[in-house]
Amino acid sequence: MRGRLSTLSRVAFELGRRRRRMSATSVPSMAEFLTKNPYSPPSWASHLRPIPSHTFSLAHLPTPIHRWNLPGLPNGTELWIKRDDFTGMELSGNKVRKLEFLMADAVDQQADTVITIGGIQSNHCRATTVASNYLNLNAHLILRTSKLLADQDPGLVGNLLVERLVGANVHLISKEEYSSIGSEALTSALKEKLEKEGKKPYVIPVGGSNSLGTWGYIEAAREIEEQLKSRTDGLKFDDIVVACGSGGTIAGISLGSWLGNLKAKVHAFSVCDDPDYFYDFVQGLLDGLQAGVNSRDIINIHNAKGKGYAMNTSEELEFVKKVASATSVILDPVYSGKAAYGLINEINKDLKSWEGRKILFIHTGGLLGLYDKVDQMASLMGNWSRMDVQESVPRKDGVGKMF
Repeated sequence: MRGRLSTLSRVAFELGRRRRRMSATSVPSMAEFLTKNPYSPPSWASHLRPIPSHTFSLAHLPTPIHRWNLPGLPNGTELWIKRDDFTGMELSGNKVRKLEFLMADAVDQQADTVITIGGIQSNHCRATTVASNYLNLNAHLILRTSKLLADQDPGLVGNLLVERLVGANVHLISKEEYSSIGSEALTSALKEKLEKEGKKPYVIPVGGSNSLGTWGYIEAAREIEEQLKSRTDGLKFDDIVVACGSGGTIAGISLGSWLGNLKAKVHAFSVCDDPDYFYDFVQGLLDGLQAGVNSRDIINIHNAKGKGYAMNTSEELEFVKKVASATSVILDPVYSGKAAYGLINEINKDLKSWEGRKILFIHTGGLLGLYDKVDQMASLMGNWSRMDVQESVPRKDGVGKMF
């Protein structure tokens, strides 16, 4: 018996040793949810500075990758999708990866309050609110809306419902004020006000997109590498496609693909501002990490904003409906919907150059944003009717009697 226990002890020790060794190179498991962990970067990113000391495990990782038969693809083109819309429920989407690093920094700085800013249906603001609440930090949101609505109750549609349900402090600002003052000045003003009230606020920029938040998608590149390595079919992606709204996601995934083993060309579809703005903004994030690379060398940015941020054409909404009906993948109208729509348009411009390529589309989440578009999409949802039941149909007692 003693020999058997000794053997079991050695096995347990070896498993523990392997697990600890793997933790330095693997993404956090769901079992570690809401724990603070020391951070070790991928070997190919170890020269970047500064390297974060810790992360908070907030996302359910790794997110799955599967084939996606998107309508309109040319023959021989393979499209795959990475489901970063599966990173959680209330705490979901691509912003959660950034928040793992940003919230760890907030806790390290002994903050008791988090301030962030975005549009009225910001996925980032919703995710930040939920993450803050998990970690016992108060959340203050500066939300941009129209001039007509800035003095009214913002309602409970979509992301606002979750934010207000979990206790966010909402501060409304008009688009005109946002444009003339700027996000940095607005968050600084609120930070100063809260400090005078004795709070210790930590400011997270729009979309969590600073050099620290960029590590979230450097890590995502490592995650994709590991997922491909575990396959037996030798799958390798030629291209990675993702929406761009604030710049941090595309900075991280393009740098990770460039430095690591993926070596896929990253295509970003900007849903606001212009490509030149994002090339410059991403360059600032890369310089903040001392990456030593040019943003234009590692990413191709396409203009997909259409009518403007969070505004949709009827064609874009029809595309979202068509994709959902054909594939059961629900795209949001602000980010992933515009990116996928832009991708199909780019492919159709030059079918030959896309034939035979293997493309990975990163779904960045945003399901709750659809609720803000119900009026615009109502005309697309015509598949319903009143069930016609003849009086001759007999009642079967005891089955389905719910009254």
